[in-house]
Amino acid sequence: MTVKSVAPYDFPPQDTVDQFPAPLLYIGWEDHKMFCAPFCVPMPPTTLFGDLVKGALPGFFGAHPDFARIDWDQVQWIRSGQPWQPDAAKSLADNGLGHKSLIRFRTPGLKGLGGSSH
Repeated sequence: MTVKSVAPYDFPPQDTVDQFPAPLLYIGWEDHKMFCAPFCVPMPPTTLFGDLVKGALPGFFGAHPDFARIDWDQVQWIRSGQPWQPDAAKSLADNGLGHKSLIRFRTPGLKGLGGSSH
């Protein structure tokens, strides 16, 4: 459906990186509907990707019974809709993640509570 504005839609964005304590990163877990949308969190660009996985993700997703069963060597990562292989030893910035980047992860063999996401 086409939308036509009745007035100019011209104003400065209010969600630029300088408005936040750190760049925003969206993180979602595929096939796990307990989390209906990706989390949006400020993450310093110098954070190592491995520290994000081991330090931050348990706080975001650890309440899910499947989280403790994740085989991190088998996780499939997606960045902005495309398959992606991050380097755990590199920073978020060095992995190409910037303000408002979206990453998602899929956990083979784990399909939500009791396999509810088949």
